[in-house]
Amino acid sequence: MLVVHVHVQVKTECVEAFKAATVANAQASVREPGIARFDVVQQADDPTRFVLVEAYRTADAPAKHKETAHYAAWRDTVAPMMAAPRTSVKFGNVFPDDAGW
Repeated sequence: MLVVHVHVQVKTECVEAFKAATVANAQASVREPGIARFDVVQQADDPTRFVLVEAYRTADAPAKHKETAHYAAWRDTVAPMMAAPRTSVKFGNVFPDDAGW
């Protein structure tokens, strides 16, 4: 299991549009066989900050995800909404360790 936290800060005037585009991407993403979970969370004390919590079943699933039409549409739609470049942090799960790699 590979878990990626994608940190995003959007422009204040783009919060609702970002949420709509990101939820659409998440809904399509959870249908991918390599994705176990795809959560979108918004920071409580700063509504311009989000974290996408992406849990992948296999090591190659993130690359496959980035080849999808819904990811490309999301990336291109939200790029001008960003207040700063997005960043990510990758994690390997400790428990449970049921991914087999």
